[in-house]
Amino acid sequence: MPFYEHVYLARQDISTQQVEGLSQNFQTIITESGGKIEKTEYWGVKPLSYKIKKNRKAHFTLFNIDAPHAAVAEMERQMQLSTDVIRFLTLRVDELEAGPSAMMRRGDHRDDRRGGRREGFGRDNRDSRRPPPSDHSNKTSDHSNKTSDHSAKTSDHSNKTSDQNDKGDK
Repeated sequence: MPFYEHVYLARQDISTQQVEGLSQNFQTIITESGGKIEKTEYWGVKPLSYKIKKNRKAHFTLFNIDAPHAAVAEMERQMQLSTDVIRFLTLRVDELEAGPSAMMRRGDHRDDRRGGRREGFGRDNRDSRRPPPSDHSNKTSDHSNKTSDHSAKTSDHSNKTSDQNDKGDK
């Protein structure tokens, strides 16, 4: 029999128990038609990229299905009739994923996928990148001198501007 991955989105205002009830109904449709559900994952309530039927969030659920096409078609027909299901997508796949789906692995450390952090770039090594304190104090005093020079230049500029305005009035 062919393999399918099926994800459906249920309205945000129904409870988790109601979503589980929907999943049970859809599973019985598949099993009565001669198929079986290999894996079911409830991904929780997640925000949608855009509103779907006036909903901003939805309950996400995944089924890994090993069933004939007629069983999947009947399940999809029942989903279209249900007012609690806002969207669904069924994909035919060559083989079913054995472990948890990508959405369930999302909480794992990203460093594991990238090969870990390089030495010297972790949060624990921040102090090693800072300059010595003596260099920092010199830069601060240079900055205060530049600020006072800048304020002196601005006051000279404002005096010149007021002198030019006085000449224009006479």
